[in-house]
Amino acid sequence: MNRYDCIIIGAGVIGALCARELSKYKLNILVLEKEIDVGCGASGANSAIVHSGYDPVPGTLKAKLNVEGNKMYEAMCKELDVQFRRIGSITVANSEEELVTLAELAKRSEANGVPYKVLDEKELKEIEPNITASAKGGLLCPTAGIVNPFELVVAAMENAMDNGVSLHLAEEVVSIKKDNGFIITTNKGEYFAKYVVNAAGVYSSKINDLVNPHTFSVRPRRGEYYVLDHFQNGYVKHTLFNVPSDKGKGVLVSPTTHDNYLVGPSSEFIEEFDSVRTNKDVLDNVRTNATRLVDNIPYREQITEFAGLRAVGDTHDFIINEADGFINAAGIESPGLTASPAIAKMVSEFIKDKEVNPQFKPSRRKVIRMEEMSIEERDALIKKDPKFGRIVCRCEAVSEGEILDCIRRNCGATTIKGVKRRCRPGMGRCQGGFCQAIVLDILAKELNKNPEDIMYANANSYIVLGPTKEGK
Repeated sequence: MNRYDCIIIGAGVIGALCARELSKYKLNILVLEKEIDVGCGASGANSAIVHSGYDPVPGTLKAKLNVEGNKMYEAMCKELDVQFRRIGSITVANSEEELVTLAELAKRSEANGVPYKVLDEKELKEIEPNITASAKGGLLCPTAGIVNPFELVVAAMENAMDNGVSLHLAEEVVSIKKDNGFIITTNKGEYFAKYVVNAAGVYSSKINDLVNPHTFSVRPRRGEYYVLDHFQNGYVKHTLFNVPSDKGKGVLVSPTTHDNYLVGPSSEFIEEFDSVRTNKDVLDNVRTNATRLVDNIPYREQITEFAGLRAVGDTHDFIINEADGFINAAGIESPGLTASPAIAKMVSEFIKDKEVNPQFKPSRRKVIRMEEMSIEERDALIKKDPKFGRIVCRCEAVSEGEILDCIRRNCGATTIKGVKRRCRPGMGRCQGGFCQAIVLDILAKELNKNPEDIMYANANSYIVLGPTKEGK
């Protein structure tokens, strides 16, 4: 039986950042993930917002860790070479009643230690010219930001692996037994760990039930989004929120780190724990709610739609606790992405008698992003390696060299969607219509596999089944 100091269950943003945080110490760490890549759950399908912290109820873990996590983002993203921009958020009021709620949110901002400014109608429309005509005021929180969430998960796990953490993909936990530690049985083997970190997202209550049955429950809440092309820089400058309700912060309109625009999400509890299909009626309702933020959103620029699941715990707060070495990081819904570095730090504090790892390296190797290079820098790179001169994805201008780089790293891509999330081929207007076949060929050659063995995203998501013609 392989023995570890700590086993982390789940390789979303919480699991990946816990792995990185714990790799700062002399610990033997294993991450188990049931999917064939990291970040396949909520971490790969969300609003990509780094919340300021104005919304959570003061005194809750959500409020505390949101504000702490927000403050950690700049340094963390610089170390991990992750795209992050602090653009600020505005919560928009469209009625006198909502202006009253806005004043209450301002008080909550103050209680949580979040900088804010209340905007009148004139000020709001000066800084956001495309705001809805019905807007009467707004709450500006300048510390809010946007991040590339897929890149953050990959970067954190890559850095953890650079520092000695092991990652096992496509390995699902089926049982956990207490025995002076924990014996974890998966679909592939058996392991022993002194500590276990439960970071299993929507499945976190099921993992907890293997050790401490029925102490809490987690339900999946599905959110559906539109993605618009990068049609106009500055169409919306801040993340725009509706006044929040009991379902959350509601529909938002926001730029992304690649200057696309997100519109969404919906908020519906579902019974299935893996259903990320979209629904026309739900998305039509998203459109209706988005008109309370921006008039005449150009949906002709829509390039795709998607859905993600949030892990909603029955405590209405994050569930972060420890008992006899079993650590829960469960019920991590919004603002979980923002709070993730602070959650990882809190989790690490549960592990006692750990010794600092003097060899810890906080940074990963820089990512090659040709879109950020000058013409002179691109020319020099192409002369050094001509593969960077072969553009595979025309929509997002991604080269073969960048694709090969994302495959060859620790925590490298092995699927079409894995490449797409790491360096964006297929993220553009054609959604892979032109480049997917080329990416498939690159993956097959680089991984020394047959094209039939390359998956789109998950196990059994086959793309090709075999040749249509026999060559002679």
